Amino acid sequence: MTPFARTFAVLPLVLGLAMGPAQAQLSSPMPGVPAGSGAGVHSPNSPFAPIKERADVLPWSVLTTVKTKTEKNRLLPVFPTDVQALNKKTQRIQGFMMPLEPGEKQKHFLLSSVPLTCSFCVPGGPESMVEVKTKTPVKYSLEVVVVEGQFAVLADDPYGLYYRITDAVAVK
Repeated sequence: MTPFARTFAVLPLVLGLAMGPAQAQLSSPMPGVPAGSGAGVHSPNSPFAPIKERADVLPWSVLTTVKTKTEKNRLLPVFPTDVQALNKKTQRIQGFMMPLEPGEKQKHFLLSSVPLTCSFCVPGGPESMVEVKTKTPVKYSLEVVVVEGQFAVLADDPYGLYYRITDAVAVK
């Protein structure tokens, strides 16, 4: 297994998606907020410019309004009405690509509201990421990527994800 593949094979564990409420507290740039939770923080030292809001793209400020509840030792999302209304509708989302597989072109990846600072660091919680499954491969980029597809709000995903876009296509 290549180092790249090994890095992303552990991504679900790094994201804490399979962990219960007893997960370890990681260091965070925001005091009192564990890493891997919240909307994510765009480091002022990042070589990448923050996302510029576009009128034709669903803003991260809407997606990150989700709250959580504890049920049977699990954290489950509680979506506001405006977020629930997005379910099963075509949406555009923009973000920084987090590949889940090796290769120059990606058909399955995560989009994050902030760029990764390292291969093992989580930029934010599940509310700051969208799982993307595309119709055709999208070229990997360190810059902001915009995709459009069928948006799903996930109330109880086994991997702990809150959002997914399927049949996605890259748009400019």
